Amino acid sequence: MGMSRRGGGPPTPFDPEVRAVVEARGAGRREPMTAANLAERRARDAASRPRPTAEELRDGGRFEVAELRTPGVTLVSARQAGLGGPLPLLYYLHGGAMVMGNAWSVLPTVLREWAEPLGLAVLSVEYRLAPEASYPAAVEDAYAGLVWAAGHAAELGVDPGRFVIGGKSAGGGLAAALALLNRDRGGPPVLGQMLLSPMLDDRMDTYSAHQMSGVDVWDLTSHTTAWQAHLGALYGAPDTPPYAAPARATDLTGLPPAYVEVGSAEMFRDEGVAYANGLWRAGSQAELHVWPGACHGFDGLARHAALTRTARAARTDWLRRLLAAG
Repeated sequence: MGMSRRGGGPPTPFDPEVRAVVEARGAGRREPMTAANLAERRARDAASRPRPTAEELRDGGRFEVAELRTPGVTLVSARQAGLGGPLPLLYYLHGGAMVMGNAWSVLPTVLREWAEPLGLAVLSVEYRLAPEASYPAAVEDAYAGLVWAAGHAAELGVDPGRFVIGGKSAGGGLAAALALLNRDRGGPPVLGQMLLSPMLDDRMDTYSAHQMSGVDVWDLTSHTTAWQAHLGALYGAPDTPPYAAPARATDLTGLPPAYVEVGSAEMFRDEGVAYANGLWRAGSQAELHVWPGACHGFDGLARHAALTRTARAARTDWLRRLLAAG
């Protein structure tokens, strides 16, 4: 189905401020990721978003930051300094196509956008990356850390009844997978799931996956590389489990309320919209935003664009309402 749709229609246009930034990056920055150049892409990614030290994250005492080596997974704990507990917890999974990224480099943004204005504690998860560790390594790491955090809530100063899981891109897909796994294993209560441009579907047969490939900052070659690294022999298989690729889920009942965000001009648009629709059909709660003219990762690229400010405000507002209701 997907191949027949390749080139089937013109690409969705970018927001003008987003387009200017994407064009300024140049074609070289959009070279497809392959198994052959993965090491080079990882090095480039690490250079573009260097891993801050704990001291840098503390920002002169503004935040409390600690690395927690739990049985099975490393977590980075961070919160605004001086807050009394127990605090609601944002359990965050970083992006990077399941092959790149780390728990530390996302924290400046997470602390600035959510932890500080909302009084949240944050645990950022250093899950194992593919291809060195393929499925189920990452989701099992995420689950182990969540269970550990719930069991150590008192010493962490967090409220075990007010956990929100979330992530962007690969981290968003991993958060969706964690919500499914946690439901099916009867794990700790989760108040909500924040899925930002989530990487959900290894089949790549949506219209937007082909419509926006190579126009968006991501493309089908890179996407295939990432999914093959993550899934190994399960890639494209008929029985790939939903904990590996959440779009494969046939039962979306009993899941925590979701915030689902995609851009109209990104490859992940249609799978994100379909997932939100699946949640509604299952009687679950979802808030869906399709930002007009947004590419994948638009808020990190066009940080000062009006569209980015609107999206950030909507995420924060959802979290605020969720925590108030919980």
